[in-house]
Amino acid sequence: MTQKKLRILVTGGAGFLGSHLCERLVAQGHDVLAVDNYFTGRKENIAHLLKESNFEAMRHDICFPLYVEVDEIYNLACPASPVHYQFDPVQTTKTSVSGAINMLGLAKRVRAKVFQSSTSEVYGDPTVHPQTEEYRGNVNPIGPRACYDEGKRCAETLFFDYHRQHNLRVKVARIFNTYGPRMHPNDGRVVSNFIVQALQGQPITVYGDGKQTRAFCYVDDLVEGFLRLMASPDEVTGPINLGNPVDVANFQKGIRNRFRNQHALAAKNAPRLPQNHFHRARIFFQLRGECFRLRRRFYRRQRHHRAFCLRNNFLRNHEHVAIFES
Repeated sequence: MTQKKLRILVTGGAGFLGSHLCERLVAQGHDVLAVDNYFTGRKENIAHLLKESNFEAMRHDICFPLYVEVDEIYNLACPASPVHYQFDPVQTTKTSVSGAINMLGLAKRVRAKVFQSSTSEVYGDPTVHPQTEEYRGNVNPIGPRACYDEGKRCAETLFFDYHRQHNLRVKVARIFNTYGPRMHPNDGRVVSNFIVQALQGQPITVYGDGKQTRAFCYVDDLVEGFLRLMASPDEVTGPINLGNPVDVANFQKGIRNRFRNQHALAAKNAPRLPQNHFHRARIFFQLRGECFRLRRRFYRRQRHHRAFCLRNNFLRNHEHVAIFES
């Protein structure tokens, strides 16, 4: 059956996740408009798409209204790494809240289906492991991470209020740690930290006792989750967790072996960083059964979650090598 050609807006379209989503949508034959203010997004992430007749890029900050005619909206715009979203916390909150209001207003005007990229950070420092979508979280509303945590929580509130009040078709996905090509090497997160240390021949370090778990999802699989959630029946609104369970100790060993790093792993009892530091390690999530409803409903099997595939993914060409070696 021939797929209907849609006009699709992707905010944050030049970012890590947005550029991969744009690739998939363009490949499916849709007309794609990527909007980005290039705070963390990079033009080179989408440069290869500019030659496509069904793709266009626009510099725009979604804190300001946007007037376009579209059938679907993927709202991915917001810095997601602590080192980036804490750089200008007021602007981060504005992007999450004002940006959501503007995209919801656009969706209401043109009757478009709208997708919100939320985050596992809405759970804060969880007291429940694993976190199900019904868990309401444990968030500090005045801490240094609150600009992102509470901004995304408020965005979810707006999405569901628009759904109830205006019968808007909404989809909300809570994204857990994701890795793959085009990650920013200095975003301060686990995968990029491990790879940079491996490339530089340094010991790969885990803070705390080394027993914490994190959810690592390969970017292709996450994008597949986006598309399947967006294609689900209108009554399936979410929020739905998207992620994949990987043990952090095995993960770093895989990276060390792949990069032929002869250095030993750093001591597991390395001191924890301060609670307000963006590197701090938290006891994360074992995503299982009830927490991973999308896998049961729409999601395909994870294909690329092992660490040994990282070198091929990140160093696929000279451009990526230059990024990590600079």
